Amino acid sequence: MNRHLLSSADLTRDDVETILATAEQMHDVQKRDVKKIPTLRGRTIINLFFEDSTRTRSSFEIAGKWMSADTINITGKGSSTSKGESLRDTVRTIDAMSVDALVIRHPASGACQQVAQWVDASVINAGDGTHEHPTQALLDAYALRNRIGDLDGRHVAIVGDLTHSRVFRSNVITLGRLGAHVTVVAPPTLMPSGIADWAKTDGFATSWDLDEILEGGATHGPVDAVMMLRVQRERMSGGYFPTPREYTVTYGLTRDRMRRLTGTNPDVVVLHPGPMNRGLEIAADVADSPNSVVLDQVSAGVAVRMAVLYHLLSGEA
Repeated sequence: MNRHLLSSADLTRDDVETILATAEQMHDVQKRDVKKIPTLRGRTIINLFFEDSTRTRSSFEIAGKWMSADTINITGKGSSTSKGESLRDTVRTIDAMSVDALVIRHPASGACQQVAQWVDASVINAGDGTHEHPTQALLDAYALRNRIGDLDGRHVAIVGDLTHSRVFRSNVITLGRLGAHVTVVAPPTLMPSGIADWAKTDGFATSWDLDEILEGGATHGPVDAVMMLRVQRERMSGGYFPTPREYTVTYGLTRDRMRRLTGTNPDVVVLHPGPMNRGLEIAADVADSPNSVVLDQVSAGVAVRMAVLYHLLSGEA
């Protein structure tokens, strides 16, 4: 692995397989009464979050502490950026304290790549704008493999607000690395600009018709898993769809769609990176159904982030 984890594209298939194998061992730590190993004793990790987060920030903090690292959380409002200090000065100030890693979430796409050029510490992208979220894609793959096994040749549909989703971008790359066939589904207004060219390069399919994909009308046949993405209304300044009701009827994983889907494939897996808009992109019954691995994704997040920190900070030995 490289010194930083800035994009899912930084990882080869061997890198992904290694991280997921390590995560399996780290997951065993979660089952212990005493969840502590000395792997990163003496290391210092700063979680620097300029956007709100529950799952990512908590799991990175838990991951560091369970491996005995000194973990410190800093928010945008709790840093000198709220006084007008630039991002460059903020991260260089923290780096001057000889920390080992910066886990960064920032609203600007590309912010983590820029920070990596300014500091000596390892930088982990915990979500930058609408660009990427590589550790989320890793934990999604981990949770999915735990449920259905090898992803080679499996068909995964990613549905929802693609324009504003950094999760979708990282998942297309990571799932492709593991041999899965990916189809992304969204209304035309929420399809990213230039996605057709990107799809040709990375080998995924696109569609505007959710029912056709769920009913097996896609190039790669019936889906083995459906990942629903949150409608990110806080990033929307215009009318991307007429009403929430119309979005749900056309692109939501409703109770009726789930019934038809499980009629074709009773073992189909439902994922959601969270937080969920229940009743909008996913029905409450579906989110809590036996087919859902939403909570498994949360649990996998700690193990995967432990694995990432281990490979970046402990040395290959």
